[in-house]
Amino acid sequence: MAIAHSGIKAPAAQHAAVVRWFEAALAPLGYTRAMEFLDGLVVGFADSAGNIDWWVTSTAAAPPGVPAPESAAAAAAVLPTHTAFVAKDRASVDAFHKAAVAAGGKCNGVPGVRPHSGPTYYAAFVLDPAGNNIEAVCTAAV
Repeated sequence: MAIAHSGIKAPAAQHAAVVRWFEAALAPLGYTRAMEFLDGLVVGFADSAGNIDWWVTSTAAAPPGVPAPESAAAAAAVLPTHTAFVAKDRASVDAFHKAAVAAGGKCNGVPGVRPHSGPTYYAAFVLDPAGNNIEAVCTAAV
């Protein structure tokens, strides 16, 4: 079974910067900004096939019909996550890393083979402006 979509919460003060970072970092993987609502507090990104499967939501967003958090601290809570995006080839992994760092991300693992994950597991890791560990990975044989 495949996952339909996923995403992260970004601190309200960093939301715009995080969205801009993902626009730059995911471009080499074929992603584009595709949808937004709640005055831009929720932004969806689509892959090259047009599937909107990655979302960046501000902690200031309160979608209709969703109960309010019990406290302001709960509403603002953001826990860093690790998300991996599939790249079509190793060059795309390299391009992701370069674009993500150039956009202000922090290198968390240079592009390369990760033998502990498999003999063809080629990945790069970058921390986004909110501290999430974002990975691009290609497992195709060379």
